[in-house]
Amino acid sequence: MTPALSMLSLAQAYLDERRRFGFVLATSGAHLLNFARFADRTGHRGPLTVQLMMDWAQGEAKRANPANWARRLGILRPFARYRALVESGTEVPCADVFNHKRRRPTPHIYTVAEIADLLAAARRLPPTGTLRPLTYETFFGLVAATGLRLSEALRLRCGDFDADGGTLTIRQTKFCKSRLVPLHPTTIAAVSQYLLARQRFISAEPNAPLFVSLSGTALAKKTVHCVFARLRAELGWVARGTLPMPRIHDLRHSFVCRRVTLWHETGADIDNAMLALSTYVGHTKVSDTYWYLTAVPDLMAVAGKRFEMFAAADAGEAKHG
Repeated sequence: MTPALSMLSLAQAYLDERRRFGFVLATSGAHLLNFARFADRTGHRGPLTVQLMMDWAQGEAKRANPANWARRLGILRPFARYRALVESGTEVPCADVFNHKRRRPTPHIYTVAEIADLLAAARRLPPTGTLRPLTYETFFGLVAATGLRLSEALRLRCGDFDADGGTLTIRQTKFCKSRLVPLHPTTIAAVSQYLLARQRFISAEPNAPLFVSLSGTALAKKTVHCVFARLRAELGWVARGTLPMPRIHDLRHSFVCRRVTLWHETGADIDNAMLALSTYVGHTKVSDTYWYLTAVPDLMAVAGKRFEMFAAADAGEAKHG
């Protein structure tokens, strides 16, 4: 009789197969292997059980609360579904095992004035006369103008910017896909100006990082967050969302919300427009883009007005029909 394989070997085989399809699975993979070692330590053999996964989620969690347990269980769910295909008796945990429903935080939606203030504050960064102020002004401006993820903006190379074609190439994004992002003429001009100024300090070879520190290395995520926190404190912003402070990522939310608001106000075909927007910002599901309609009160108000106009017109037709 063939001995049962260890959970660690099963988890590693699963990760190897997923990674062959291009999935990185860095953090989630580490958690899955942690679970597999936990399962092997308990002496578990045979199909996965919900109880085993719950024991790991609760016993190995650093923060003991249902939301954290649910997140950890969510990491195991794809592995459990995979195992259920090849091993009968495998249990797949439901999303509400810990009676926790995921609630997305309401973002801070920046006003046009706030974004202008952010860029002006970046221009005042020390040391004066260096590339640093223009680097951060252009960096934050590009994120605000395109809705890029922070990680996508940090990974940009000089060759990814095509001034003649008016596009950015975003390579190997969050979901291991690349995409072309068309740019507004003002954004093209701003990035071109930054690259021209950069030439006086650091070479802009095609494979060189687009945004660099004073030493010429790519900007570090931690450093960018620190600079943003300094500017945020200087500007005295107060969060309007459900999170304690405005974030860089809220620039992405703000970009999407302004675009959707404009479409609502002009009576655009929202369904077709949202499909295009979903591709533009790199969402894998259009439902992730539609979420912005329910997350921001201003958008809900615009949607409500459009519905009222539709209902009034429909009632008028019925009256005279």
